[in-house]
Amino acid sequence: MKIAIGNDHAAVELKQEIKKHLEERGVEVVNVGTDTAERYNYPVAGYKVAKLVAAGEVDGGVLICGTGIGISLAANKVKGIRAAVCSEPYSAKMAKEHNNANIIAFGARVVGIDLAKMIVDTWLDAEFLGGRHAERVALITEIEETGALKEAE
Repeated sequence: MKIAIGNDHAAVELKQEIKKHLEERGVEVVNVGTDTAERYNYPVAGYKVAKLVAAGEVDGGVLICGTGIGISLAANKVKGIRAAVCSEPYSAKMAKEHNNANIIAFGARVVGIDLAKMIVDTWLDAEFLGGRHAERVALITEIEETGALKEAE
């Protein structure tokens, strides 16, 4: 498995811990975030990870900024991306099982190292359930591709 990880300056330490944790799990990690405390714009990292995921160059992505919100918003602008911000493991599980989230995001100012590891592990270990959830993901894709949703009009 190969995972891209991206972050801004607020999340350098947490990113390094998550990268190490992933590697200990046997996951190949592609680091596209910053490794310094110098100002780094989170949309850049969100975009870079999202492009790798959308192109199929990696199996998924992990994004970390101060809250996880801004970086996930940037990633979600890339076609085919379903990035979910999760601050606890249950949401991470549901993001994969119900929404087929291909990127997980969280905030370095919101969760600690151990909780972040649990979030990542839960998301990685979960599987998309398909079925009625696939129908709903298809509706999200319809909005993304057409800018509309026939069912809502």
